[in-house]
Amino acid sequence: MSTRTSALDAVVFGVDIQSGDVRGDAPSYALAVYDGDDVSRDVVSHRKLRRLIDDEEPAIVATDNMYELAADKDQLIHFLGSLPADTRLVQVTGAEQPEPLSRVAKRHGIPYGKEPMKEAEAAARLAAHNVGHEVSAFTDTTEVKVSRGRSTGSGGWSEDRYTRRIHGSVRKRAREVESALEEANLEYERDVREAYGGFANAVFTVEARPSDIPVSRNRSGDVRVEIERERRDGIEFRPLVKRRDHVIVGIDPGTTTAVAIVSLEGEVLDVWSSRTSDTAEVIEWIVERGRPIIVAADVTPIPETVEKFRRSFDAAAWTPTRDLPIDEKQHRTREHHYENDHQRDAMAAALYALDAHEDQFERIAAKLPPGMDRGEVTARVVAGEESVEAVLRDLRDDEGDSDDDATEHEPRELTAEEKRINSLERQVERLQSHVDTLEGRLEDRDERINELENSLSGARRQERKEVRKDREVSRLERKANRLELERDEAREQVEKLEKKVERMKALWKLDHSNFSDVSAKKEGLVPVKVVEKFTKGAIREADDQYGIASGDVVYIRDASGAGRSTAELMAEFDPRVILKDGGLSEIADEILFEAEIPVGPADDVAMQEVDELAVAREDDVEAVIDDWHDRAKARKRDRKAAMVDQLISEHRAGNNGV
Repeated sequence: MSTRTSALDAVVFGVDIQSGDVRGDAPSYALAVYDGDDVSRDVVSHRKLRRLIDDEEPAIVATDNMYELAADKDQLIHFLGSLPADTRLVQVTGAEQPEPLSRVAKRHGIPYGKEPMKEAEAAARLAAHNVGHEVSAFTDTTEVKVSRGRSTGSGGWSEDRYTRRIHGSVRKRAREVESALEEANLEYERDVREAYGGFANAVFTVEARPSDIPVSRNRSGDVRVEIERERRDGIEFRPLVKRRDHVIVGIDPGTTTAVAIVSLEGEVLDVWSSRTSDTAEVIEWIVERGRPIIVAADVTPIPETVEKFRRSFDAAAWTPTRDLPIDEKQHRTREHHYENDHQRDAMAAALYALDAHEDQFERIAAKLPPGMDRGEVTARVVAGEESVEAVLRDLRDDEGDSDDDATEHEPRELTAEEKRINSLERQVERLQSHVDTLEGRLEDRDERINELENSLSGARRQERKEVRKDREVSRLERKANRLELERDEAREQVEKLEKKVERMKALWKLDHSNFSDVSAKKEGLVPVKVVEKFTKGAIREADDQYGIASGDVVYIRDASGAGRSTAELMAEFDPRVILKDGGLSEIADEILFEAEIPVGPADDVAMQEVDELAVAREDDVEAVIDDWHDRAKARKRDRKAAMVDQLISEHRAGNNGV
């Protein structure tokens, strides 16, 4: 069987009892190996199954009943401890109170049959789709023990040198292990038992799995290294993925694709945009954050790209009756953070879709009984177009299904002979552990005598000083590297600022060859404050960079799209005149007119720009202002004439009524 895969990072083994019993002599298993595309099937013995797991190291061994692989809890813990480091045992039917495999498969749309091979394949496919719970008997803490590889013996001058050599080797190997843990940036605690000439042993308690620790179990000459994971008090079940709630998704397609996730309660959970991500990456990003009920766009009809995403999730679609205007999108998203216009549009689409379905969501919630999953029912009503009553009836029917297909998940009661065997094995283990403890105490006593005879306490203190010195040197080296990095960054910043100062100086050295009537002292020029867009964000950004004060000349590169609040914000700065490119909305034009702020086309004024700054000729600016005042007088005159006409019309209409 090949472990190569096209759709998954690694293969999944689905396992189910074919014949016999794991408590018997020769059980056989139906084995389905799933790689995301293809399934290979085989019937294997228990021994061959274990060998295949060791050889191919699948990502998951999936089953509907963990006690089909072990007779009792002790054997199950042994089985878990023998799995490869990156292989997990997954029970796809749940945790302590599992469901029938048929029901789980039906809920997730996985093919199912009662034959063992069909059940094995269903388990593999479910686990590949992150359905089920990982069965664990070990924590993520690992103990690495470095100790003597042989006994030190006793007596004699040569024995003294021999003991010192062994303990020195243990100390050397312990330092190598510690360095490896430091380089891997792993958290650990060290417990050292010093002895004559070095260490008797060193125990490292590491917060990581064995597969993440850059140290291997071995025994060579004087030293042995043992690695053992910390056991839990019992069996623990951990879901493969966290619960994903039902959500509303807004998408703005194009060269830059933006996606916004909104909960059914109206909370903006996340927003994201990318110029390089393909469809698969966007779908993966959405799946990690929820299960879409509605996929929304801010234009109508729904774009083809958004429709593809909707079909991928089998969700309902939402589009506005007309394309959402920019000012409405800005208003709806004003209380939420976004980084660009694409994210704003995606967020606005999701929020408007929520507004459109808010009454429907409330009606659904009012009909739900206590304890019922609101998201599941809402998804089936909105996306599946089912009635609330039909969904509730279907869910009750699922809960009331007979348990004929349920699998017994409890280990059977052991026979008296098996209990006796297990008891004797545990007794042997306890006695062996006691023997090891007594031997250790004896060796400790001999070591203590040698330590007192050779008076090595002074040498040990000196050694500790050297260790502290090495650590201090390493700390100072790291600090020096950090300071050098900060220095380089500061130099780069200084260079950027110096270049900017040079550009600012160049502003006053501009060649005014286009201004023939300007004197050599550059008289008759006026500074111009540049605003990129007629939006509140662009106005505040310009004010932060160089300040906008009363009486300033302001140039807006793109004046389109401004609403009431944007125009009122600009009016608060009370500029002398606004030069613009592009059309100005009627509401913005009215507000600026009422505030008596002159507005004119930028094309009528000759300007020269350097970075964010610009200068213009005073005469041109005055001409634009004078032109606006002439137009303002005409506009006011027209308004008065219209008011007079209206009064006359109303007066005539009243007389005719008499």
